[in-house]
Amino acid sequence: MDELVTAEFGERRRRIARDMQRRMVAHIAAGGTTDFAPCPMENDAAAYTDPARAELERREIFLKLPLLAGLSQDIPARGDCLLFEELGHSVVLVRGQDGLLRAFRNMCMHRASKLVRAGEGGVCERRTRLTCPFHAWTFHLDGSLAGVPGKPGFEGIELGRRNLLPVAVAEWHGCIFLRLTGDGPLDIRSFLGPFAPELAQLELAAARPLRSSAVRAETNWKYAVDTYAEGYHFGALHASTIGTTHISNVAVYDAFGPHWRINFPEKSLGSLVGRPESEWPEPDYGGIHFLFPNAVLVIGSVEAGKGFARIFRIFPGPTVGTMCCRVTVYAPGGEISSEYRAGFDNDNCDDVVTREDYSVATEGYANLVSAPAGFRVIYGRNEIAVQSFHRHVSERIGLGERGRV
Repeated sequence: MDELVTAEFGERRRRIARDMQRRMVAHIAAGGTTDFAPCPMENDAAAYTDPARAELERREIFLKLPLLAGLSQDIPARGDCLLFEELGHSVVLVRGQDGLLRAFRNMCMHRASKLVRAGEGGVCERRTRLTCPFHAWTFHLDGSLAGVPGKPGFEGIELGRRNLLPVAVAEWHGCIFLRLTGDGPLDIRSFLGPFAPELAQLELAAARPLRSSAVRAETNWKYAVDTYAEGYHFGALHASTIGTTHISNVAVYDAFGPHWRINFPEKSLGSLVGRPESEWPEPDYGGIHFLFPNAVLVIGSVEAGKGFARIFRIFPGPTVGTMCCRVTVYAPGGEISSEYRAGFDNDNCDDVVTREDYSVATEGYANLVSAPAGFRVIYGRNEIAVQSFHRHVSERIGLGERGRV
């Protein structure tokens, strides 16, 4: 990114941060109001528990839409590989010798064995070719067949047609997207729509991974997403963590089609009430950015000059009541000092919050499974991002207004 664009992004973030700060202070000054949806919303328990609906979501959302697979710095160098192994698919993303990113089915064209096995966070050992561990068929990083041991045994087979099967992939402002079905190229700009400038300004192209983990829970994937979309539960569920630093049930929300951004005020903002804006400190940019259908990007700073991005990618599991969340913490571009890294290694607040959220999601899902027929959950006006998420899921799978009021 050239210096001019970087400066423009920086100025844009400053304007947005000030606007969010202004709106949050106004809510605090009004006694703890929040951004509201026009009305409450109900949703049938089957939206979480129906296997047929889960299969529809898998087909129409997760197989047909671009999904965030990682960031460019997860595979920065030629020969780097990254595995995407969700939803019953195994895909290998490869940085070619020409520097271009490609994606292929992680499947040898001989007997369908996996070519690459995952390391930590899905990142794999750097290589110059992809070699099958079963019979040593070898492929160039562009997917073309490079070598077949015992080649005379395959006379009559057109080996030139045995190149790896491509998967649609694209890099956009440091974000890597893939689509599991369909042959056409990815148009990420159109997919993002009005959210594109919001994602671009995060300048994730230089963000370097610090650590990765996975969280699995016996709940529906949508119940897990819900936990990131409101701060109504901070004071109760997170009373000893973010409930001590943030005001519960106060939020500023901005919608960008199916995507959105939401921010929750720290209690320290209360000191700005009644003070002229000229005396307010310059706010750091931050907030929760939701990239439909399943990626939550938490942008913030733990202290001045110590920024971070936490990315949560939430996937449905093999059954309607299972899910997996892939979590990666990233640091801004440049050198990462040992002190910076140690600060994140020793900070387990985010892990505690996630465990608390997913524990409640697991218990809530179990109750929905056994709930009386016709039971409907309620999303309040104050749970505006939750409402948006479920509306867009329903619209994407063709249900429209059915199943909710």
